Amino acid sequence: MDVHLENALQIRYIKLYFTVEILEDTRLPAEKVSALRGGMGEMLLRANCVRDRGCGQCDFEEECIVRRTMYSKYESRPRFVTSNDSVGYILECENYEEEFQEGELLEFHLILFGKSIVYFNQYMQAFFALGQSGMGKYGSRFRIVSVANTERQQILSENSVFMEYYRIHTVKDYVEYRMAKLQEAGCKNKIIFRTPLALKYRDEFLGEFHMEAIWNAVRRRIYMLDCYEGAEQDIYGYDSFVGSVLPQIAGQRHEYIRIRRYSSTQDRSMVLAGIKGYVQLDAIPGDILPVLLAGELIHIGKNTSFGFGRYRIV
Repeated sequence: MDVHLENALQIRYIKLYFTVEILEDTRLPAEKVSALRGGMGEMLLRANCVRDRGCGQCDFEEECIVRRTMYSKYESRPRFVTSNDSVGYILECENYEEEFQEGELLEFHLILFGKSIVYFNQYMQAFFALGQSGMGKYGSRFRIVSVANTERQQILSENSVFMEYYRIHTVKDYVEYRMAKLQEAGCKNKIIFRTPLALKYRDEFLGEFHMEAIWNAVRRRIYMLDCYEGAEQDIYGYDSFVGSVLPQIAGQRHEYIRIRRYSSTQDRSMVLAGIKGYVQLDAIPGDILPVLLAGELIHIGKNTSFGFGRYRIV
């Protein structure tokens, strides 16, 4: 791996595997990340807000726990970033079942980056409170059974916390692990988007997959996370030392996905949209592969904190 890329991928992260038990027969939305994120934010506000949620006029904004966990500030703000969407965390849940019975288990993932890693207890307490209060339209209650790390070692188990298993990795670690796995499999020419991709290319949101747009989005996301860590690595200059051209798309399947959610912060209903499916490529060159593998973990495009832009190379 090129030394410039190695430096750019020194982004700290931890991926947490939450397992919760549903406490009553209930119904959950098929797309659960929106309910989880909205509920997490609401619980953080209930526990920490001291100014009646008047964020625009709040004199405690710099010290606000909700701001630091939900909308963390960059150490060095990228010039193209205009929104408050946080790069500090990602929620994932690929269980699309809607009917749940008492005692059934549900798994979701929380990925924390950079300085967000130190707020583990705040996130955990928010999900604990959400389970007691109830999530989604039907107020579905749950309890946290366990929180595990990437190696499935229990950080939280039956109310006992084992911080020795709270092990922090870098994106470089993830890329090296995935490269070894793909080398074993001997196949790496298909990208499956497991969640919708909301990505602008040439001033318009993609209606179908475009390889240059995906490539630019991964580099943009790496750069954003480097800025969040306070290290402005020149990932945009990577084209100058990549010897290969981008692989061509040999075939693709895509569908347009719309997800409706309610924002308690903005007090209105919103629609999140993107495309989901796969692209079949020519073989991915070795000098491009590490960058694309990083994108698997960090997600790309808009609404990544809602789990958007997750893909897998297979």
